[in-house]
Amino acid sequence: MAKIVVLGAGVSGHTAVSYLKKELSNKHEIVVVSPNSNYQWIPSNIWIGVGRMKAKQTVFPLAPLYKKKGITYIQAKGTAFYPEGDNEINKGYVLAEYVLGGKKGQTIKIDYDYLINATGPKLNFGATEGLMPGTNKTVSVCTYDHAQHAWKDLEALITRMKNGEHVKILIGTGHAKATCQGAAFEYILNVEHELNRYKVRDKAEITWISNEYELGDFGMDGMTLKVGGKKMTGQDLAEMLFEDRGIRWIKRAGVYKIEDGVVHYETLEGEYKTEKFDFGMLIPAFSGHGFKAYDKNGGDITEKLFKGFMIVDADYTKKPYKEWTVQDWPETYQNPSYKNIFAPGIAFAPPHTISKPRTSKNGTAIFPAPPRTGMPSGISAKVVVDNVIELIKNGENAKLHKGSMGNMGAACVASSGFGLGKGSAVTMTVNPIVPDYQKYPETGRNLNDTIGDMGLAGHWVKLALHYMFIYKAKMKPFWWLIPE
Repeated sequence: MAKIVVLGAGVSGHTAVSYLKKELSNKHEIVVVSPNSNYQWIPSNIWIGVGRMKAKQTVFPLAPLYKKKGITYIQAKGTAFYPEGDNEINKGYVLAEYVLGGKKGQTIKIDYDYLINATGPKLNFGATEGLMPGTNKTVSVCTYDHAQHAWKDLEALITRMKNGEHVKILIGTGHAKATCQGAAFEYILNVEHELNRYKVRDKAEITWISNEYELGDFGMDGMTLKVGGKKMTGQDLAEMLFEDRGIRWIKRAGVYKIEDGVVHYETLEGEYKTEKFDFGMLIPAFSGHGFKAYDKNGGDITEKLFKGFMIVDADYTKKPYKEWTVQDWPETYQNPSYKNIFAPGIAFAPPHTISKPRTSKNGTAIFPAPPRTGMPSGISAKVVVDNVIELIKNGENAKLHKGSMGNMGAACVASSGFGLGKGSAVTMTVNPIVPDYQKYPETGRNLNDTIGDMGLAGHWVKLALHYMFIYKAKMKPFWWLIPE
């Protein structure tokens, strides 16, 4: 019998739990440790943030599902790792702190045979002065409760516009090294669509602000894709969409401070500028959770497990950007020091940036961090599950499964509006996520698999994916037939 502990119940964590339960017999114990009481389908937060969906349509409680499936669920927040155990427990364990009820604040030891760290990112709003959602006229769509507040503020702004007031809307990245540009990109398209629907578009100046060197970078160093059989860069596509919708843009901007309706940012040229706004949605920096790790004697071994995020089987050697390759990226997501610990999705430390690193004339790094959300999170979680099962069955003779972002494809459907007849979407697929210039010298990617399209059909896909992945997450009959 093996005990598998999964930290986190987001896309990676819940995916891992689902497949573990499907593939392992009941003699094995699966334990989920998460501070969150609900599962949330994060891509649909965009629609909550413009009032087109309710939070209850995108979330469901975890406890009843896990109880029904025979999965142990502990609502607690992981705090420290003891991969060697101690004098009381002769195998690895984690410390976690209860977050609710009469046990709130109490610490629990949770031992394991295998540990999957799927804690994802810390939404590091504090890395940018004044960015906390609900303050200084800023909101967020990173969680469903944030998105609800975003719609409340946007709805109030629309009322002001209906009364004849002209406003400024600012959407993009709120830190010089923020990632997840795709979520902000989708939100700005939806906000613009809704203002048209409410017939107040002429009352708003909408501006995109980003740390991208060029539009359409998305933390992947941009892309060349086929749209309608013709080559187009991600930059051309993004600029075309913004120009068609009258959205102005500010790029190469490192936001470092927010005041009441004023964003302060630094440019790559070393200039310090400001932009005023009445409504701002700025994606924060992502960071690790600050976990500590200790050996059997209580010595600090954090550096064996973490580089901000968890260390896995990547090449973290420092080298010039031009020398980085897809071979540097992890394949098994296994920690090299402790072979029974894995970290899929955003929880693993990327070996390097994908987009070219750039610094301002003042020495400030201004470029996107690598994205690991969405499909990569789900796929890497499935790889980790396969590896845990392989280790359980074959021990030292196990042959681990591999799934690098250097040979992994991903799809993104960015909606623009909502509804069966009036919605639209930009659909993009990219393969591989990390460009491989040895295999594809021209663009780093397979142009037959890196394609784009725009229109109503893409929106139908986005809407269908919402219901499909909620169904999958609830582990309904034959859920595993729905791909990651």
